[in-house]
Amino acid sequence: MTLLRLGIRVRAEEAEPAYARLHEVLAAGAQVRELDGAVEYATYGAPDALPADARLRELAGDALLGISRTPLADGWATAYHAHLGRVTAGALAVRPPWVPGEPDDLVIDPGDSFGGGHHVTTRLCLELLQELEPSGALCDWGTGSGVLAVAAARLGWAPVYAIDLDGGELVAANARANGVGLEFAGCDVAREPAPAAPTVVANLTAPLLRAAMAVQPRPQVMIASGFLAGEMEATRERDGWGAALLCA
Repeated sequence: MTLLRLGIRVRAEEAEPAYARLHEVLAAGAQVRELDGAVEYATYGAPDALPADARLRELAGDALLGISRTPLADGWATAYHAHLGRVTAGALAVRPPWVPGEPDDLVIDPGDSFGGGHHVTTRLCLELLQELEPSGALCDWGTGSGVLAVAAARLGWAPVYAIDLDGGELVAANARANGVGLEFAGCDVAREPAPAAPTVVANLTAPLLRAAMAVQPRPQVMIASGFLAGEMEATRERDGWGAALLCA
């Protein structure tokens, strides 16, 4: 089956409210790309599973600048695997299972989630996790491949809840590969309560972070990333991205 990349380009100054209105389309995750005076949100799916242009115009309103639908070649979802290597964040190293490394590396199969620990926001979260004293339960909102949840369990938090809309099998496999226990829960953190935990890590876009923080009880400690530098107040910034350590 041919899959499409659906690109939704909106005015930069209206990107966050447009993202919130497009939640039903982008809830499973979206790539975010800054353009000249615009922001593009991209998601993927079968042609008959993606909304019609009329529905996108209805949701995005006057913020909409353009819509693109691009067919994807077979194997597109994992083509980037060939470029993955071993990365470090503080004292932790992360690598996919096909890359050689050290016995104590976190070995993470990224699947189709781009969750191999290579994005700068993931590394920022891993660094901030290592600056905390592990204590009690931790909840990972938008866990993807489970890399942050696996790292938290390795560092000593327990229990660790890995939360996402789907992907439980991949998360469970990565937990087993690293000898840790996780509890996966399918949940839309922007709309429904996740398991409560005193510590939360959330690597989400700024609109999703704000939506989730409006729905979820405020944790004692929260590591948040996934947002562009300047979109939210950051404890640490790198390569145009930010991360924040928040304490109640």
